[in-house]
Amino acid sequence: MSVFDVESAPVASHREPIPLSDIDMALTSQLVVAWAGETGEEHRLGWWRCDLASEYGGEDLFRRLLPSTWRWATLQGAREAARRVDAELRRHDHEPDRIVSLFSLGFELDERIEERLADLKRSGRTPDEALPGLAITHDGWHPDSFWDWVAGHGEAGGTAFPAGRRLSGSLPATVGQQARRLVAGLAPATERYPLPHFRRAL
Repeated sequence: MSVFDVESAPVASHREPIPLSDIDMALTSQLVVAWAGETGEEHRLGWWRCDLASEYGGEDLFRRLLPSTWRWATLQGAREAARRVDAELRRHDHEPDRIVSLFSLGFELDERIEERLADLKRSGRTPDEALPGLAITHDGWHPDSFWDWVAGHGEAGGTAFPAGRRLSGSLPATVGQQARRLVAGLAPATERYPLPHFRRAL
């Protein structure tokens, strides 16, 4: 499936319900971090080498290619770049499948977030309308605002491991709590994406 595909897989009826607010919180967190991690003309964090969510980068191209969903496409493209970096760092661990990170929350949660993103793209709403938490991306890159946003998610605490920053404590029970801790784990700032993560129990 293309990263820009707006189709979603059918939702299986046997799956446990997850509050939509938790799914939206996780998706918003992914999109904000993906945006902030770009290299780009605004000289953001530079954690991934792309410039999709900026006026003279990907926006210009996607406005012409996808006039009705270009805002979603720029953020989705940045998110895909972030996911690839996240996956590459996870491979540094001897058991990468046990790592839970912001861009790899587990098969079922990742699938539901993808379905939600596809639904929102089809809804006709802009990202700002659908996910108000994206407001931080509206006025350009301001490092202090981004790190204040991170700090607003609390404190995580972590230890350096080959794959990245392993967070203290056990994996939270809900996807919303997981996303909050994983965003909090981005601090303190580092030159490369620190891969805040939990290790899933066997």
